Amino acid sequence: MPVTWPLAGELMTARPVTLPHDAPISRALGLMRSRAIHEIPILQGRRLLGMITFETIARRSSRSVATKVGHLLVVPPLVTPGSTLPEVAAELLATGLRAAPVVGRKGELLGVISRTDLVRALPGLVGLAHAPVEKIGRSASYFVRENDTVRHLFGQIRLLEEHALPVVDKKGLLVGAVGIEDLGSVLWRPTVGGKLDVRTRGSALDVEVRSIMHSPAFTVAAGSDAIEAARLMSREKISSVFVVENGRPTRIVAQTDLLTLVVGITPPTHGRGSVEDVYVEVTGLRGSSDPALLADIDHLVAGSLKRIAHHVRPILLSLHLSPHSTHRTSDLTVEARLHTDTGIFYASHTGWNLMAGISGLMDELTSQVQRSQETRRTKGRRRSSGAGEDETELVDPELERKIRSATAADE
Repeated sequence: MPVTWPLAGELMTARPVTLPHDAPISRALGLMRSRAIHEIPILQGRRLLGMITFETIARRSSRSVATKVGHLLVVPPLVTPGSTLPEVAAELLATGLRAAPVVGRKGELLGVISRTDLVRALPGLVGLAHAPVEKIGRSASYFVRENDTVRHLFGQIRLLEEHALPVVDKKGLLVGAVGIEDLGSVLWRPTVGGKLDVRTRGSALDVEVRSIMHSPAFTVAAGSDAIEAARLMSREKISSVFVVENGRPTRIVAQTDLLTLVVGITPPTHGRGSVEDVYVEVTGLRGSSDPALLADIDHLVAGSLKRIAHHVRPILLSLHLSPHSTHRTSDLTVEARLHTDTGIFYASHTGWNLMAGISGLMDELTSQVQRSQETRRTKGRRRSSGAGEDETELVDPELERKIRSATAADE
């Protein structure tokens, strides 16, 4: 039975907070903190110019808070009231934004739709309830210690944009979480007139993470499913939850992981689809990465997807890179999740060579797909030949002959 997806016009927040293009950054920060939002549409008169995001401001912490928001605009994706939940999810994942404006036929701003709005609608949707958190989450291989300084977080700004990071004590036990929004209280210390208070900025960045983290961190038990995670995120108004074992964080399930599931169970809108229709998501890359790296990854992945497409129809490939905060080497873990029209396949690799790791992952996914299809064909042949559903072994004629010979000799 086809899924009836909710539309952006039904999920969006109408009459959103907006700012004129000549408003200072300090005003945007104040609204973001007081309204608990990350993006604000920027208008010139009634015309939508773009959006100002908390992440954009955080990357430019050296700017004066008197800087006009019009200088830091990002171009949001085009979302209309008739856009479906999977379509909006795909746009937010592709752009890395947490929210996008919903516009009318004349380009007028009608509302804003966020990841939170989409996650709130997930419980009850077909295909999500049986997805375990251990499978949909990413490894919690990178964490923050509670005695690290806030200054240390600025080196991990790209990771913080994707999801909150777990905060652990000296024993490695989970004691809290820190996200991009927690940096708001220390990014700038404005005084009257919105000017930067240079005297306090340095000391603010040198405070320990424990002073700004939110505690306790929200967790789900191993074995929980995607719907439980979605309900917890919606109830507590958070963007991620942690899977813990013996008090230690092992996995992180973010809103983006839930939205990836939605995109993964959505078939192409035209035809049977091709490799060009596959949505590829790569997360965890640092902002200082070589610009050619993504092109190399894309080339490598495209070749593997073509081979996989000979057996099944790939829909979505998610790659997540997790650097190891406990290792002195450059080791990292790459996790892959491949959605196809016959099921979901998983693989992971840990090592220092990123491209070799991704190549090995794609080979492993290809092998899994081939084995899965061979198993399906074998079961189909058994059913067509009249073999019982519970039959798991084929009769060996030579072995049967020997047994009969031995039986006849005994008689």
